[in-house]
Amino acid sequence: MAPFESGNTLNRFLHRRSNLALCFFFVSTATLSVSMGGAWLMIRASSFAPPQSQFMFPPAFAVSTVLLVLGSASLQTASYHIRCERQRLFRRRMLQSLGVGIAFVIFQTQGLACLLSQKKAAQETGLGDGAFAFALMHGVHLIVALLFVVFVFLQGLAGRYDHEYSWGVTFCAWFWHALGIVWLAIVAGFVIAAFAPV
Repeated sequence: MAPFESGNTLNRFLHRRSNLALCFFFVSTATLSVSMGGAWLMIRASSFAPPQSQFMFPPAFAVSTVLLVLGSASLQTASYHIRCERQRLFRRRMLQSLGVGIAFVIFQTQGLACLLSQKKAAQETGLGDGAFAFALMHGVHLIVALLFVVFVFLQGLAGRYDHEYSWGVTFCAWFWHALGIVWLAIVAGFVIAAFAPV
């Protein structure tokens, strides 16, 4: 375990497990509230109006795919920094990953809403309920990944990671990478359906 920095009040506060659990609850609640609130605003402001007879790939999915790649790169960089004992850069990258994760959930939820608005056209192109279920399940797993990022970020603020103990950071990054690979496969299916001749 990394020793916590002397004089760092937040670090000393989070070093106690009970305080860490309390912070995790509040930061997770705030993160999910911002994500869902942002998604609600995006859905309300959306002008997505696909033709009734043809499935259209939701533009929000393109944005969320880019955000997923950025989050993956940010977490991988955080993992590298902690192994090199660059604590400040590690924490900055974890905070960046958290912001990217929130933005991803916002756009992903808006994309799912766009999918639901064209369910009939999607079924005519061969996308059944299974495709919607896969996209929804992926979104749920990404929310779990986002909470994982919150936990690792708070653990990092508590000084629990260093060059000798960084498995939690590495596992968080690889979990995000795996979800990214699954998402690319799902997106490929949606793109094929969107551009397939009717």
